[in-house]
Amino acid sequence: MTSVISFSRHRTFHARHTRERNIFNDFDFNSVYQPIFSPTHQKLVGFEALVRVSQDHQAVSPVQLFKSAHKSRQTVELDNFLLHRHLEQFSTHPIPAWLFLNINPETCTHPASSMDRLIDQCQACGISPDRVVLELVETASEHPGALLKFIDIAKARGFRIAIDDFGTGDSNFERLWRMDPMIVKLDRSLLVNAEQHHRARQLLESLVRMIRESGSLVLLEGIENQAQAGIALATEADLLQGFLLAMPDAINQATVAQGEAALRSVMNQSSQTSLKESSDHQDFLRLLRYEILEACLRVARGEPFTAACETMLKIEGVKRCFLLNRDGVQQGNLVFATHTAAPHNFNPLYQSAGACWAHREYFRNAVTRPQHINASRPYVALPDAIRTVTLSTSLTSGNGRQVFCVDLHPDELFDGQLCFPHTL
Repeated sequence: MTSVISFSRHRTFHARHTRERNIFNDFDFNSVYQPIFSPTHQKLVGFEALVRVSQDHQAVSPVQLFKSAHKSRQTVELDNFLLHRHLEQFSTHPIPAWLFLNINPETCTHPASSMDRLIDQCQACGISPDRVVLELVETASEHPGALLKFIDIAKARGFRIAIDDFGTGDSNFERLWRMDPMIVKLDRSLLVNAEQHHRARQLLESLVRMIRESGSLVLLEGIENQAQAGIALATEADLLQGFLLAMPDAINQATVAQGEAALRSVMNQSSQTSLKESSDHQDFLRLLRYEILEACLRVARGEPFTAACETMLKIEGVKRCFLLNRDGVQQGNLVFATHTAAPHNFNPLYQSAGACWAHREYFRNAVTRPQHINASRPYVALPDAIRTVTLSTSLTSGNGRQVFCVDLHPDELFDGQLCFPHTL
């Protein structure tokens, strides 16, 4: 069976689809499949079906094709044709993997009839519905009730549901939770932004974690270079897809072998990079620990607090030190690093002598774990409204039990990728 078929030569199951399709008479269609991988299993687990269109041997954009179909009110007809085309080609390969099919929202307008047609197509191709993942766009639909009904019927018939391009437009969690998909595909723009901005990377990691905790698998698509692969792996996303791993192509054993080899290579390289970064991080944390203990010793000896913190404040990322009494009340004002002096503009929050920080996590940690140097979770600190981690530990001096605190800006350290353990 040829892998390219003219739309004008195709005949579907229903007589109403046999009418003349003038807009498509001269188009040829080819199904290609992009592999999807599980980094945990280190193997290929699915293929996303994509269409390649040509006219007189010249490539035609699928986007333009669907625009033309929409203009001629043939979107549903085109979608049905492509679904059958993808299923038919996929059925000729025994490779155990999911088939990801993109479903046009207009196809879901009449959920019962659309699902009956899709079931007929699967049966004709000998494909069980549980091998098929239906990709739906989560953004607001003109017919939200019909879309939800389509999803319910699809699940009841055994199909898997994936939400595509989540994180763009007017994506929101309310619709996501109502759809309750097995898989959420995050839009590639999130990964691109994460590569360029460390704050975007933190947000991506939080989004992946939130979706997984809510009960769905996460697929990161659009991985095109090693840096993006490293970010994707660090998020602990369940599934990966992208040109770096495999291009859309015909399905065969060679495609599987090459893709899995590329995945292993990418994971090995990311692992080596992570090991190097981990070593650098550990060296930095050991330095922090040593200098904090040294500063505490100097405070306990009765040295002036500013002098005791002098070396501590020269470490990159360290912004200020302060001392609390046993009740969490700040003793004196903040001591700033020489490279991070208090701003000249008015800010009453910098004059914090006598402020009570007993409610803060870092104070409670120091009280409950007095033998450790404790690290708080990142938070926005009052003095500068910047993301901060506070390291804290208890010490005993002539003034009794005290808590020594050090504020750092983690986004300035190791491109924002340093993870502080609970205790140093």
